[in-house]
Amino acid sequence: MTQAVRAAEQLTDGNWHRLHPATPLLKGGIALLAIAGALIANLREALIESFFGGPREQDPVSLLYRNGLLGWALLIALVFVLLFVLGFYVSWRMHEFRVTEDVVEVRSGILFRTHRKGRLDRVQGINIMRPLVPRLFGAAKLEVNVAGQNANVQLSYLRSRDADALRRRILGLASGKRSEAIVEGADAAAVAAAAAAAGEGVPPADPAHPLRPGDIGPVTARVLEERAREFLAPELDPDAAPPESVVTIPLGRLAGSIALSGFTIALALVLFVGVPVVVTTGAYWALLPVLPGLVGSIGFFVNRIVKSLRFSIAGTPDGIRVGYGLLSTSNDTLPPGRIHAVEVLQPLLWRRAGWWTIRITRASNSSTPGAAGQANTTLLPVGTKEDVTRVLGLVLPEFVGETSNVLLLTGILGRGEDGDGFVNAPRRGRVLRPFSWRRTGFAMDSNALLLRSGAVWRHLVIVPHARLQSIALRQGPLERRLGVNRIQAHTVVGPVDTELGIVDRETSLRLFEDLAASAATSGRIDRSHRWGAMEQEDEGPHEQRDEHTMRRPSEHADEQVEEHEDERAGEHEDAR
Repeated sequence: MTQAVRAAEQLTDGNWHRLHPATPLLKGGIALLAIAGALIANLREALIESFFGGPREQDPVSLLYRNGLLGWALLIALVFVLLFVLGFYVSWRMHEFRVTEDVVEVRSGILFRTHRKGRLDRVQGINIMRPLVPRLFGAAKLEVNVAGQNANVQLSYLRSRDADALRRRILGLASGKRSEAIVEGADAAAVAAAAAAAGEGVPPADPAHPLRPGDIGPVTARVLEERAREFLAPELDPDAAPPESVVTIPLGRLAGSIALSGFTIALALVLFVGVPVVVTTGAYWALLPVLPGLVGSIGFFVNRIVKSLRFSIAGTPDGIRVGYGLLSTSNDTLPPGRIHAVEVLQPLLWRRAGWWTIRITRASNSSTPGAAGQANTTLLPVGTKEDVTRVLGLVLPEFVGETSNVLLLTGILGRGEDGDGFVNAPRRGRVLRPFSWRRTGFAMDSNALLLRSGAVWRHLVIVPHARLQSIALRQGPLERRLGVNRIQAHTVVGPVDTELGIVDRETSLRLFEDLAASAATSGRIDRSHRWGAMEQEDEGPHEQRDEHTMRRPSEHADEQVEEHEDERAGEHEDAR
């Protein structure tokens, strides 16, 4: 068993543990160091001027020195620094977390105590963020995304080498997998990571033969070597996912998607149209409100490109893993069954290049922005048709097959012809959608509902039947006159719009009944929220299965229905 796996097992023993020792410095001490640096810089200038002579500026340090109060000021500053350090130490001592078989908890605060708790069966994903400064200290932030509004639990900060193993451990507990199977899987992953590091030419950290100061020099050299190993390691371990499941974004496509965005077009209009008009007319005052935006646009472009470097999406045993970042990195793991709706979107400017973006709706969101500075619900910032197909295969593995692929292609590329697999809007609905009525339609198979719309901005929405919470039919006065309805598949609140307009009235009524029946059937048989226990039941020998799996089919099905209904009721309450 590797050191990281042992540490993760200890951190999930149900006892309270403290965070990384550098947590107070990373969360508030950096600002204190900056203030101290400014004071030292002013003091240095005063000493140099007093030694070499010359005029002195009337800064606070010079005034204190001239009045003989500099010593008292330094003493008071030292007292304040000691109080700050003491406060940081006490804050670190009072900031603890624990992970049990059922929940992950964090409590903190000195005068005002805060206690946050998240149930493991409500975990929607786990994000590990490694900002640049914490990476220098070997620290990482782990955020457990829990279903509900502002229900996430943050562990800021953990030792970077323990964060990945702890995430696998928490996801294993959330999946219903047995403890010994979690340890075996995590240990195998750690061994594979060490082998990958050795293949890259970086010496792995072997806990059985730890590095000794006498072998590589002082302890500082060993720390620097560990930091260098972390910075040189690939963002995605090559052995963590099969190569055919990995989707990346080339730098040229990333830059092209930013150049063809609405912000870039607006900026180009200001530079090449607005500025010449201002120079010609002499109305330079009009540049005052525009100059801050022009200066800030430089940081906007740099930030979007740097944050999206080394972007990758891959399928792992614990779910979909999305990673990105160069100096500051972030990787998010979405367990199976946590995505409630998927939207494939193509802006008008991307149509010639054949690029698409994918957004998702889930019961919770990370507090950290996603790749390219976009919302964390953007799963794929920009990708080709092939990338979209591969990502959808990872996100919705049940929506894979010859029929599903045909529906997918006609959903993103079809123009609404008869016989394309979609039930298209009636011709009388063109009054409500004069440009997009031909592409407005739906299709349904045994696993998901597909909603197609948009002629200028193309949309395709996929809603798994098992994630449906309710269905609604709406009809306004004009729609009643035209004999059409609007239908909406309700899921948790998110960015994906699951409403489809101008559906024939009789067709919408049949769709309403079919969706209700399919949602009930899929809800009874869906066990993706306990993916670990399901895998063990499928792989284990029949005679070694526990009492739960040996019950009669009727009893087993009833328990599945109750468990699923409880989960969906909780999701609906959190989303509401």
